[in-house]
Amino acid sequence: MNIFKSFIFLFFLICSLNANPLLATKKLTASGGVTDLVINNSKLYAATTSSSVDIFDIKTKEFENKITLPKITDFMGDIIDSKIYSVDVLNNKVLILSQGKKGGRNIDIYENGKLTNIISDKKRLFIGRAKFINEDKIIFSLLSNQLFLYDLKQKKNIYSKQISQSRFSYFSLDEKKEKIVIADESGNLQLLNVSSGEVIKTFKNQNLDNVFQIDFKNDKILTAGQDRRAVFYSKNQIYYKESAFLIYSCALNRLGNLGAYSSNENNDVTVFDTSSKIDLFKLTGNKMTLSKIIFLNSNEIFIASDDKNINYYKLKD
Repeated sequence: MNIFKSFIFLFFLICSLNANPLLATKKLTASGGVTDLVINNSKLYAATTSSSVDIFDIKTKEFENKITLPKITDFMGDIIDSKIYSVDVLNNKVLILSQGKKGGRNIDIYENGKLTNIISDKKRLFIGRAKFINEDKIIFSLLSNQLFLYDLKQKKNIYSKQISQSRFSYFSLDEKKEKIVIADESGNLQLLNVSSGEVIKTFKNQNLDNVFQIDFKNDKILTAGQDRRAVFYSKNQIYYKESAFLIYSCALNRLGNLGAYSSNENNDVTVFDTSSKIDLFKLTGNKMTLSKIIFLNSNEIFIASDDKNINYYKLKD
């Protein structure tokens, strides 16, 4: 039995070492450092640090348009660009979480060329992430790990839930936007029902430090941890892939059978089979710390970082 286990370990090790290295097929250039990516209706929306959400055509990989936000005044009274922290798209509406005046944060909805403020920076809410639930509701979390479900029509909170006392890091919604997974600096994950805010399950003792990012697809979860672990959760298995460097970003494809995570100090991304754990590809050529990985499908991936470049990779010809 020990010989068999050793053979299996050696097999996986050899497969990992032979992960196929790939350079970007194409590079897209954004207005500034990229903080978030969303794909919707053949468009790639890139949130930037330069007061804009840049829009690219998925088919041509060319810049198409941008949504520009006003510049802001910082604590010193200087006029600076507003950093966009997160972006989301639903039908013809774009939800934008951005840096506001003197440290506050704004949530706006852009539609038909008009920007409508939903949550004002005057409320001094330090919001970490915001996403659409449907046409009438959005969900957002404060850095203090307080979660809000907000009614856009009635302009009020449906609920406010304190998830934990640990600092908020990231959240990810399932495809139907019925469940949400929340990560924080403790390394624990909380799975909640979106409509009620009730905790369904807590995942513990896999990530031992801050979780920078998570992805949640097809009832499967992948994490990107400060402890150099990318933890994969499914109904049938829980395990982690280990890196020699901090793991800043991760992603799953739609079925959750492929995972991707930043896997070394060179900002390379390893793509692996989540069932067998075998490393398949190493995506190279990313120059700065990664901010977002997103699968277009099982064969195409976009990778963004703190610089202006968004790298597009095609895994197989």
